Amino acid sequence: MTPENLKALLSSVRRGRLSVADAAKRLAHMPFEDLGFAKVDHHRALRTGMPEVILCMRKTPSEVALIAERIVRHGHNLLGTKASSEHAEAVRKALPDARFNERAGTISVERKPLKKARGRIAIVTAGTSDIPVAEEARETCEILGNRVDAIHDAGVAGIHRLFGRLEKIRAANVVIVVAGMEGALASVVGGLVSRPVIAVPTSVGYGAAFEGLAPLLTMLNSCAAGIAVVNIDNGFGAAVFASLVNRSGMRP
Repeated sequence: MTPENLKALLSSVRRGRLSVADAAKRLAHMPFEDLGFAKVDHHRALRTGMPEVILCMRKTPSEVALIAERIVRHGHNLLGTKASSEHAEAVRKALPDARFNERAGTISVERKPLKKARGRIAIVTAGTSDIPVAEEARETCEILGNRVDAIHDAGVAGIHRLFGRLEKIRAANVVIVVAGMEGALASVVGGLVSRPVIAVPTSVGYGAAFEGLAPLLTMLNSCAAGIAVVNIDNGFGAAVFASLVNRSGMRP
């Protein structure tokens, strides 16, 4: 149930086009629909401006497909994260227009595209190995109605690559920086731009990288001001935060 759906429903009752009983049936699953193994939150879009998103990890393909079908049935766009090809195949049986981005691990259905926000979001990766997490962020940003500039392989090991794209990065309303290994890129970008920076540590690295713990600690200890840090490999969380910033009225 979106704010627009609710207004249309109440308007139909007021004008006599829909009975109170029929309206009650449509609202029967608010604020959530109990599927036994999951309680699908159809009310979330009214509270937060975005519908429930499926974390596909550790759910069976049939569970993901049923949740996805119910979300779309209630008029919402669909986003599933950390999805496998098996999840995508099951969802497509219920929703043939579902799109699977294998690299991002996302499943999406966009029946009602949101109005595009005025500003842009820049997503910068340190290396090519960080792109899967950045792709999760991009898919999330775009389904939430944002324009995105993706800038890949601009890490500190070849910092001239970053300077070559600095004008585009500085033009964004908010910047997401995705980096593994030692995670230094977020601090560098934070010292060069006047916009909020959201740092995403990735589990890319070996040995003392500790599956993303090293870049997480580096980002948390950054001396550059204006940096927020999300959890390891959490491209989705960074994208939601960036979308809220981008839609807050700030001008690029």
